[in-house]
Amino acid sequence: MGKIYNLQRTKAYRTKLRNNLTPAEKMLWFYIRSNQLGVKFRRQHGIGPYIADFYCPVLNLVIEIDGDSHYDENGTQHDKARTQYFSNNRIEVIRFTNHQVRENLIAVLDRIDFYIKSKLDH
Repeated sequence: MGKIYNLQRTKAYRTKLRNNLTPAEKMLWFYIRSNQLGVKFRRQHGIGPYIADFYCPVLNLVIEIDGDSHYDENGTQHDKARTQYFSNNRIEVIRFTNHQVRENLIAVLDRIDFYIKSKLDH
């Protein structure tokens, strides 16, 4: 298998996204950056033709924060193809909505922390 991470063709877009995080992404990033949950996350990380909101290479875990654009027909189909691509590359995906992050951040962090601990214990 060839290189799939941070392809040159997605670099400019990754940089743009990294410099323009949504409010929900900024909120979550504050709590998961700098190994605060015991593992390193990268933000706006390229994986093949896609850019993951957050990626943990140690766990092969993508965390996606979904806004309104994810819930129309095009968004749903795009997310399905993207999740399948990640799955085909042995990468798991956890999804949250913007609303979940903004309104129930503690539960979001607890779910991420539970996932991390369950994987590191094995």
